[in-house]
Amino acid sequence: MIHRYPIQLLGAIPSPYTRKMLALLRYRRIPYKMLWGDPKKVLKELGLDEPKVLLLPMLLLQSSRGDLEVVCDSTPIMRRLETEHLPRSVIPKSGWLAFVDYLLEDFADEWVTKCMFHFRWHFRKDADNAGTLLPLYDDIRQSHDEWADAKAFIMDRQIGRLGIVGSNKTTAHIIESSYVRLLELLEAHFTEQPFLLGGRPGASDFAMYGQLTQLIGLDPTSRNLSHKKSPRAVVYTGLMEDQSGLEPDDDDWISTEDIPSTLKQILREVGRVYVPALLANYAAKKAGQLVWEAEIDGMHWEQSTFSYQAKCLNYIRAEYASMGDFDRSIINGLFSGTGCGELWSGI
Repeated sequence: MIHRYPIQLLGAIPSPYTRKMLALLRYRRIPYKMLWGDPKKVLKELGLDEPKVLLLPMLLLQSSRGDLEVVCDSTPIMRRLETEHLPRSVIPKSGWLAFVDYLLEDFADEWVTKCMFHFRWHFRKDADNAGTLLPLYDDIRQSHDEWADAKAFIMDRQIGRLGIVGSNKTTAHIIESSYVRLLELLEAHFTEQPFLLGGRPGASDFAMYGQLTQLIGLDPTSRNLSHKKSPRAVVYTGLMEDQSGLEPDDDDWISTEDIPSTLKQILREVGRVYVPALLANYAAKKAGQLVWEAEIDGMHWEQSTFSYQAKCLNYIRAEYASMGDFDRSIINGLFSGTGCGELWSGI
């Protein structure tokens, strides 16, 4: 198939998934054209239908029929680009390490984003900051009246959605403590290596970077906390912005002989907070329940059931099942004592 380049990307600066994909395209040296502004207006101008679920970013990719199609989900898009654009892969060749990468990408996309959304809309000054800035990304020229109306609308809508991601007065401590621990873990980890899985970035780095662009770059409370707890995470986020100059080598991935202890500590955090959330959500979805409850980090958590996160668990289990016995034995040893093994036990 002859692909159309540059790839057109629709997104927004305050979208962690837009930043994830933008940094990925830069690193992989895939020609792209960034289209800022209201994505609905952009699609209309291009004569394209909106996707069923309007999520950022949107990439305009060539379909099997040869026309442009709008695709939204960053994780499958990254893997599609792996097959359509071979150089500078972000998926490790080793099956066991590819699985670690996949799980950490999912953790960043689905759990660390709870931290991002919580810090942005839970605190009044952060919500006011985001409410002030976000409307201008659609059109920096809008009048003061339009700006004020848009700010009020966005703040009301987004603060009202806090419960959807599980953020409330009870869970606030869980979310904030988890983010502090993650910062401390990243601070220690980046004394060992520059990226999550060695000397070159994996898919998980772009996912983590995407969330950190907001937590470190846009929202005041989490930004101040990040600078205090992990200067290395702050610098990592800046460096991940554009790694197009890095010349990766297959030897840059960690091997079974040089797995840093700091990586296992990060996996323990995944097992501590994300695993019980995934399992409880999956059980509720299977039982047809609209709300799930669980004990996370010793405290009560309750939120709406998400179909997509139930799919996430299925995807993780499929990745685990697809590995050969050798890679699975490495994973079982690495994840021992982290709590993550509960995700695939019994399959």
